[in-house]
Amino acid sequence: MILSLKRIIKTGFVNFWRNGFVSTSSVVVMSITLFVMGSLIFINEMLDSSLTLLKDKVDINAYFVIDAPEESILAVKDQLEQLDEVDVVIYTSREDAEARFRERHKDDEIEIQALDELGTNPLLASLSIKAEDPSHYERIDDFLQSDKSTVSKEGVPIVSKVNFNENKVAIEKLEQWIKGIETFGLVVTIVLISVSIMIVFNTIRMTIFISREEIAVMRLVGASDMYIRGPFVFSGVMSGLIAGIITLVSFYPLAIWLGPGTQDFFGDFNLFLYYTQNFGKIFAIIIFTGVFLGALSSFLAVKKYLRV
Repeated sequence: MILSLKRIIKTGFVNFWRNGFVSTSSVVVMSITLFVMGSLIFINEMLDSSLTLLKDKVDINAYFVIDAPEESILAVKDQLEQLDEVDVVIYTSREDAEARFRERHKDDEIEIQALDELGTNPLLASLSIKAEDPSHYERIDDFLQSDKSTVSKEGVPIVSKVNFNENKVAIEKLEQWIKGIETFGLVVTIVLISVSIMIVFNTIRMTIFISREEIAVMRLVGASDMYIRGPFVFSGVMSGLIAGIITLVSFYPLAIWLGPGTQDFFGDFNLFLYYTQNFGKIFAIIIFTGVFLGALSSFLAVKKYLRV
């Protein structure tokens, strides 16, 4: 077994270099294939980053009546944080709301003067609620509108207004965007992988076609399927490995060049930082995919010539 394995590896290595032009073609085609698949990884991450930014900008706010006890508001906050649908709840007191209003309108003397003339703080305490998923906001709104959930110790309703209906259109559009992008990404990935496998298969098949007579002779003298297939599979593995390394090296300068631009456009996402921080994962995916495609395509392509 060990001797046969050594011969298979040696023959596969010799075949790879002997058929230099076709082997180079296989490596080039597989490099393009892996580059496209690697690009899909980056594109998906950029889309996820964009969706995360959009999700962070969408929330609903519950405003409380002006005389609502703070302990009752904090009790509602605690109940919200226990809901599976809720991600983060931020409490803004009336005093904090006034301070923010003054800071926001510090250059608007009319607004500040109008607030001072009231002699009292007219702003309401509020809870800003972010959901785990945009589809959860309606359930959170139902909770806030429930009399059992939002009453004081005296049994008096304390929620003045929930702005869910005002944000409903934006939330629904965000849900549609998320579903559309996820569906688009899945379809594109499946199509590109299918096309890539077909191209790689046909390219490697050219290599095996050159050796069809040699395969027929080996088959006639009693060589096993594994012994015949082995060198071609090993050559396919070499093509995939070299193509994977070329792809990873190609991504590095591209990531450096596009890094600042992606950070400006996508906010927190920097392509270069993502590439360097996740290099181990990307390396494993690209190399494994290249080796797998090369081995599988060779294994299937040689099948036709095993029938004598």
